[in-house]
Amino acid sequence: MRNKFLGTGTPGYSPLRKIRTVMEGLSYAVRYDFSVAYKLVLSAIVLLLSIVLRDWMDSVFVIAATAFVLTAELLNSAIEALCDFIETEHNEKIKAIKDIAAAAVGVAIFTWFIVLGVECWEMWRAWY
Repeated sequence: MRNKFLGTGTPGYSPLRKIRTVMEGLSYAVRYDFSVAYKLVLSAIVLLLSIVLRDWMDSVFVIAATAFVLTAELLNSAIEALCDFIETEHNEKIKAIKDIAAAAVGVAIFTWFIVLGVECWEMWRAWY
């Protein structure tokens, strides 16, 4: 695809190609990054229960929190892979970059845990 900022690549826009690229990237992340896989599975379980047992608005919060944490996790994985590609030896600057990316994931995970925890608590209270 053509890069409009750099003027490189082949011309043409294909939304189907973009969707396929997104699905390939997510598939790769789920297969090779356990932190992405377990978050996706746990969120899917809570989301399914939320849809069946609770209000649709609760489901929207679960979807938003899951998208937030998965986005942070995927960006962190990409940053780490890029850093490892650029510098294979230990480098304090690379370590700082990776630590900042990990901190972003930590913030996202904290938010995700709160949303899933509140949703699970509310479902538990509704049952009893």
